[in-house]
Amino acid sequence: MSHVTLLTGPERRRRWREEDQCRILGAAFAPGATVAAVARQYDVATSLIYKWRRTVRARETGFAEVVVAPDEPVAVSRPAASQR
Repeated sequence: MSHVTLLTGPERRRRWREEDQCRILGAAFAPGATVAAVARQYDVATSLIYKWRRTVRARETGFAEVVVAPDEPVAVSRPAASQR
């Protein structure tokens, strides 16, 4: 017998905690596991699992902020008029 989750109130979507998302992602992409089986086990859409994975990967491979500090000023000597 299956179960039914009843969502009441103005919000009709479940909110998954980040810890739960990581646990489900770990189970879905473990060696020998299938995303479909894990999705059924946790009652979540397979597309959502793939979306979470894309989000995590984007976060991990994002750009790092780089600050470029100028070197100490270098003294520039100008050639004398006779050396031109």
